[in-house]
Amino acid sequence: MLLNCDLGESYGSWTIGHDARAMPHIDQANIACGFHAGDPQVMQHTLALAKQHKVMVGAHPAYPDLVGFGRRSMNCSEQEIIAFMHYQIAAMEGMAACQGLTLSYVKPHGALYNDMMSKVAVRNAIMQAVSSYPTRATANREANPPLKLMLQANANAEEHLQQAQDLQLELYFEAFADRCYEDDGSLMARSKAGAVLDHDAMLKQVQQLTQHGTITSASGATLHLKVDSLCVHGDNDAGIAAITSIRQLMDIPLAGKA
Repeated sequence: MLLNCDLGESYGSWTIGHDARAMPHIDQANIACGFHAGDPQVMQHTLALAKQHKVMVGAHPAYPDLVGFGRRSMNCSEQEIIAFMHYQIAAMEGMAACQGLTLSYVKPHGALYNDMMSKVAVRNAIMQAVSSYPTRATANREANPPLKLMLQANANAEEHLQQAQDLQLELYFEAFADRCYEDDGSLMARSKAGAVLDHDAMLKQVQQLTQHGTITSASGATLHLKVDSLCVHGDNDAGIAAITSIRQLMDIPLAGKA
């Protein structure tokens, strides 16, 4: 199981998150592409940190909602979603290439991620966008494999996997270290009490997931999840403080790191 974190979300004079403190402990960096957060210099700096710490680079595209930090759903057509996905992926791929890095995957942000999980039309558009993106893998698929898509592990994972396979798209299924789950494997809405776990509950959930491959829902149900990557949040001091403990609980070596 890998460890991923949403990073590169500062913008202009605004500093958001603790990228330099989070990066040494993670395997995958989901880097904002400018539509909900981030700007060219922030992208450049975050990519440099990823290169320094040998962290896999992923694009973190969003709805065009800078004012709302990408947390507001938008009624976009399939063509609009594919277009703004390609625009953001291309920006991140180009910035990564300038530093000798290869973009490996795509993880939508905020409302776009939530809509991907709950709306078939949005998920179809996102899968189409990622699977049709013309990476350099066309010339050498072994050296530069096609982009993967990261989405939430839930009860519909097999359906999502089949949908992706029909498009020759590979997936990363992720779970969340600090979020409480509903019985169907969806995340509890942040508006509900207990939706975000405290430090001890977070570590308990990570330990259960790494040792048994399960998560206990808010009602006490045991959920069996296929998880390739675990998401931690580095935009607050509590999240940063937990990352080291989570890394130790996962008890796996970081690829390419001593």
